[in-house]
This record gives sequence, structure tokens and C-alpha cells, in this order.
Amino acid sequence: MIKAALLQQRNTLPMQALPGFRDFLPDDCARRNYIFGCWREVARRYGFVEWEGPPLEATEMYKKKSGAEIVEQLFNFKDKGDREVALRPELTPTLARVVAAHEREFKKPLKWFSIGQFFRYEKQQRGRLREHFQLNCDIIGEKDLAADIELVALCIDFLRAFGFTEKDFIVRISDREFWIDFFRDKNVPAERWDDLLQAIDKSARESREKTAEKLGDLADPVFAALESGGKSAKLEQLVDGLRARGLADFVGIDVGIVRGLAYYTGIVFEVFDHAGKFRAIAGGGRYDNLIAQLSDGTVSMPALGFAMGDVVLGELINEIPRACEAMQKSMANESRIDIYVVVAKEQRRPDALAQIQHLRDRGYRIDYPLTPTKVGRQFQAAEDLGARIALLFGDEWPQVKIKNMATGEQELVAHDRLLAHLQAQSSLSS
Repeated sequence: MIKAALLQQRNTLPMQALPGFRDFLPDDCARRNYIFGCWREVARRYGFVEWEGPPLEATEMYKKKSGAEIVEQLFNFKDKGDREVALRPELTPTLARVVAAHEREFKKPLKWFSIGQFFRYEKQQRGRLREHFQLNCDIIGEKDLAADIELVALCIDFLRAFGFTEKDFIVRISDREFWIDFFRDKNVPAERWDDLLQAIDKSARESREKTAEKLGDLADPVFAALESGGKSAKLEQLVDGLRARGLADFVGIDVGIVRGLAYYTGIVFEVFDHAGKFRAIAGGGRYDNLIAQLSDGTVSMPALGFAMGDVVLGELINEIPRACEAMQKSMANESRIDIYVVVAKEQRRPDALAQIQHLRDRGYRIDYPLTPTKVGRQFQAAEDLGARIALLFGDEWPQVKIKNMATGEQELVAHDRLLAHLQAQSSLSS
């Protein structure tokens, strides 16, 4: 009876993705690949090289290096070797671990990027799921402000690649050292700094009263600093560096940005849409001490980086017509095939298949009917797939009829001259 009840229960369970996780149907994959393609193209334009780390790490690494808040969001468990492990919620600790182990193998500075999937067990809301894909870009081994300028410029150019302008988004830049100097000037004990930075980081999302309660006797001077915008020569230098590149209109100084993760040490930034509809599109900054911490002091290198997730970015693309149109156009081009082969006479199928393989070997994207199909339906399939031309194998053999799907023009070509004819036509059109 129990077994029967369990089987019945299993058969009635809804077959759907877990909360916060996504299925990627072909169009969803095409959108994701469009985002990935733009990310890779811009990263390489800046001289970044791609790398990747494992999706599973020791939980202890996050407990020690990312702060208490992120630990509460881990998908963590014990594996079959009785190790406490976690699906990665972010990449920076993994990067620091890898660099600490392999830094002698590479010239500095390192300019690395990665595109991978990440997991956080948190409340679902617009722009935030329990899994997402994320771009990470990092510069390792350079302490000069030039690296910070380069990284912010890279972040801006990623968004420009999707068709966004300075009217669509703003990069809010800050400096944790501004607040460290502030605390020192107020004689605040170092053990309070992290809690105060967390309160400042959340001040834009929480009531003034709640923030004041967290800040205690520092509430009034902190609010005054936030309202005045804060003064920082280093941040002004950063803006000037971006101005020299014509990118200053994309940024603004906002010392209220401090980033929630504990390992950040210097300049930090977050990217928001101007309309204020979404969560941060991207964020990052300096983490100069993390590599030394992970290597127990055996390796020490300055480092900085940022991450950009696909969920909020995808929402913003859908929100901005020019960005959405650019994505749809790219998706349409990627989904098109070059040639559709119409098998008008089944006795010609072996000849058609031989030609199909010959052309595919030379890079043409080709489709054809797997089973006998009416010729009209085959031409409709060619149109639906966006084929540039259709090749008809029928009564004309040993010639093949070529139909231009855009103009309707048709011509006959000997089957053994087909490849040369197609190559000549491609050369003329290009």
C-alpha cells in the first residue's frame, strides 16, 4: 500500500523546474548566446583571456573570505567524501585561490574573464533568481589607478555593446578607503568597520531610521557625508581618466556604494539603470588583500574585478527598444541556414545526401527533409528557416536547380559544379 501511494504521489508531482531555476528553450538559448557573444567580443577587444573554475568549492572558503551574509545564501551540503562543499555563489574567491596556486606561470598583470553559472539560495524577485549566468572580469597584479580606470571603461563598453547609452545606465563609483579614513578620523575601533560598512551599503534600501539605529553615534556625520557626496581626489582622478576616453558621462561619484562582500578594499562601483526599475546590473572593485589571505601570506598581489549577471541585463535589454531590436536581429541571423535542400524525387535522395555532406564539410549550414515530404512543404520549410537559397534535386538531374529565396530567381547548375558556383556567388555578394 505504501509503495502504491508513493508511486501515485510521484506520478502527480508537477514536472517543472525548481523554484528560481530556469529551462532554456531554443529562443532562450539564443538570447543567452547573444549575451555571451557580446561579452566575449568586448572582453577580447580589451585583451582579456578566458578561463574557468569549478562550480563546486569547499564551503570553508566562502565562510572565511566572503563574509557572513553570503554564507546564508549558499547551496551547501556534505559530499560522499564527507566534505562540506557549496555550489559557487560567486567567482572571486575561486580566482584568488587559482592565482595564488599558479601565479608564477603567468606574466603580470593578468587580465582574465570567465562566463559561468552561479547559485544563491535567496528570495526570488524581479532580476534575481537562485541561479544565473555571470560574466567576471579581473585584473591581477596591478596596483596603479590605471587598472581601475581600465576596468570601469570595460564595464561601460560591455553595456554599450548591447546598444545602451549614457541615457540608459549610470556607473556609481565609490572608494572604501574614503570610509576607512572617515572612521579613523572619528576614532572608530577597527572591529566596528565591517558592520558600519554593511549599514552604509544598505542605507539606500532601508529606512533612514533603521540605518541610523545601526550607525548609532555616527548616524549624523555619516548621513552628512552621504548627502554631500563625499570628497575624494582618487575618485576625481578616476573620472578624469574616463573623461579622456569620452566616457565620463556614464559615471557618477556616490560614496554610498561600498559593496556588501567583506573582501573589497578600495575603489568599488555598481551599475544601475537610470529609470531605477532594476537591481544593480553589475558591480565590483578592488580586493587587494584576498589573494594573500587565501595563500596564508605566501602570495600577495593587488587585484580588482567586477561581475555582470544575465538576469538583470536581460530584463534591461527587453526594456530598451534599440537594445531589444539589436538582439532580435542578431538572433534571427544566427538561426538562419544557408541552404535548404528540396528532394523532389526520392530516387535522387542518395545524390542529395552526398551533396549535403560535401557542402556541410565546407562550412555551409544546411537542412533538408528527413522523410518524403511534399515539395510545397519543403519550400515552406526553407522559407521558415530563413534559407538564402534552396537546392532542388529532381527531374533536372544531373543538374541541380538553385532558387534564390529572396528574389525567386532560378537557375540550373551541373551537380559537379555546384560548390564552385556557390563559392563564386558568395564572393560576388561579399
